[in-house]
Amino acid sequence: MMTSPFDLHDTATYRDWRAQKLDTAPRRLEDIVVEVEDPRCLNVSERQQMIDLCARCNMAIHAGKTGRDPDKDIPRKLGQQLGLQKLDTHWLTDDDGISPLSVQETGNRPDFIPYTNRPIKWHTDGYYNAPERTVRGLLLHCAESAESGGENQLLDHEIAYILLRDKNPEYIRALSRPEAMTIPARMEQGEEGGIARPEQPGPVFSVDEAGFLHMRYTARAINIVWRDDAVTRAAVRALAHLLNQPSPWILRGRLEPGMGLVSNNVLHDRAGFSNGASRHRLLYRARYYDRVTS
Repeated sequence: MMTSPFDLHDTATYRDWRAQKLDTAPRRLEDIVVEVEDPRCLNVSERQQMIDLCARCNMAIHAGKTGRDPDKDIPRKLGQQLGLQKLDTHWLTDDDGISPLSVQETGNRPDFIPYTNRPIKWHTDGYYNAPERTVRGLLLHCAESAESGGENQLLDHEIAYILLRDKNPEYIRALSRPEAMTIPARMEQGEEGGIARPEQPGPVFSVDEAGFLHMRYTARAINIVWRDDAVTRAAVRALAHLLNQPSPWILRGRLEPGMGLVSNNVLHDRAGFSNGASRHRLLYRARYYDRVTS
């Protein structure tokens, strides 16, 4: 019989996995930084370091020498070398499936927080996607940082699972229900607007066919419907509490030009920021249906 640390009945497997996970978890952002010459063409050691980190803690930071080079091939080719192939495209991405995250003044993008300088609460990417478009991989690459602000916090979603399960296994059970978290439909703008994106219910925690844990979450307080029962409400409060208190498991830092994040869609947030006369924050974001693989 196949065992899984995410089976609430298999406490022995969970206990062993938990001990190893916490023992090897990074405590500083520096612990997951990989210095690379050119992310478009990793050498064997650089590539293996990034794969090993993503296997251990679901994320790695690449610190390359491309600086302010705005070449979109940097994130694209980096992802390809790490098994990230199937891009999640949607109406706000560019035609190549990669989104330039910067402050936008015109078009549809200013209506969405990633294209503003406002802070973004804790989330995983693609939490509003249908199950067949589950975002398992996330890549960010910085071509320019802000004059001030724009820091990120990162938390391995497997650590969040451990902290919540240790508090009360029933919280995990509640957040694994298929209707635990529902994102309401998004309507088209205009007088004759129809449904742009249908209502999307789904679990917070799920396990895929390969046995990997996936987390679907947003800390936003509006346009979200949680399952209306006592244990789900308690689980949501407990999760919000652990994300908003000091923790040795939360990594903090700012991506500078030439740096980026490769992850299996870990929890993250973004502080608000201010641009300057010659500093206009630009990050490229690529979302994938794949996980980082060798």
